[in-house]
Amino acid sequence: MLAHFLLALIVGLSVVLMLIRPHGIAEVYWIGGGAVLLIVLRLVPFRLAGKAVAEGTDVYLFLFGMMLLSELAREHGVFDWLSSVTVRSAKGSTARLFTLVYGIGTLVTIFMSNDATAVVLTPAILRAVRKAKVEPLPYLFACALIANAASFVLPISNPANLVVFHQNMPPLGRWLLWFGFPSIFSLVGTYLVMRVLFRKGLIAQIEETVEAKPLKQAGKIVLAGLGMMVAVLLTASAFDKDLGLPTCLVALAITIVVSIRARNNPAKLASKISWGTLALVAGLFIMVDAIESIGALRYTETALGWAQRLSPTTGAFVTSFTVGIADNLFNNLPVGLIASGALNAAQAHGLIASAVLIGVDLGPNLAVTGSLATILWLIALRREDLDVSFWYFLKVGAVAMPAAMVVSVGSAALGRLLFTTMR
Repeated sequence: MLAHFLLALIVGLSVVLMLIRPHGIAEVYWIGGGAVLLIVLRLVPFRLAGKAVAEGTDVYLFLFGMMLLSELAREHGVFDWLSSVTVRSAKGSTARLFTLVYGIGTLVTIFMSNDATAVVLTPAILRAVRKAKVEPLPYLFACALIANAASFVLPISNPANLVVFHQNMPPLGRWLLWFGFPSIFSLVGTYLVMRVLFRKGLIAQIEETVEAKPLKQAGKIVLAGLGMMVAVLLTASAFDKDLGLPTCLVALAITIVVSIRARNNPAKLASKISWGTLALVAGLFIMVDAIESIGALRYTETALGWAQRLSPTTGAFVTSFTVGIADNLFNNLPVGLIASGALNAAQAHGLIASAVLIGVDLGPNLAVTGSLATILWLIALRREDLDVSFWYFLKVGAVAMPAAMVVSVGSAALGRLLFTTMR
């Protein structure tokens, strides 16, 4: 019992320190240090730790491929080009600019994952709106919230999707059937709430023009490569194949072609990859497997079993909001890993499983601690000498997240009911 208590204490403390980042020490050191401590103290056998790390191979490959492509697109001006086109297309209207930024963020999230929106698109949008001399916060919040609100449109839109469903990822057709309408309602609900919350900042006119940034040949190749990658991943998803390896291979192929064309050394890109993110995810896999090994997941299994005994709609709402709040207390990556194990153990499926995923993906819009993408968004802003406080984000999220959650889960419940009736 002492060993179990010590294991749970180390895991809990590591996650808390990851969220509060004392002295600005990066998240990976707290999680990685906690995982190493578990192994050194023999609270987790080395074999179990190795097995846990190996379980995340598909996620690591997916993350690596997406990070590589995002960095390649940034280096060759794709995001700067997108942001300049967006500002120029607004034709002086801040309200139109907000809608365009929201739309661009939606597309980037859907096809390049939410991390690309948070980490790469956000700084490009910030530079563009600063040149246009307009209040940046509405557009930056659009990037932050859309990174989560659009993250369950496709399986590739959020690495957390691979974490939650893991070995049970539904094929593309079934995914769209389950999450198509909930995603649309999530996008529309979040947009409407933000238009109301930021209405005062969206009535001014854009005084300064932003010069066009032409996309060079290498950037065009990157853009074409991104289209090819999306086609490959959608095909893999349609045939119920893992997404990590195709993402990694296509990203490497595009990088080689672009580097040869631009006569750049592709090795330089390696230094820009966030290797710490991959180590962070590996550490989380170890910790969640450690918690599972001492039977700590039985509480979540019991909770899921209880939710399944409620009426389908009530159970879905309770589950999604519980998971969503847990995201903001513990971050959605560990919550997603725990939820994945609980879903498998409790053999939960159908609407409850959909509610879990919506909670994991959309719940982080409540607070900056909710997801890795939002934490990275905040770090990206701080690098540009702009800070958003925890309380300011919470003020926006306390309205935006519940509103989007209600319409998303409600549409998922209605869709399941109609599908069952039609059958």
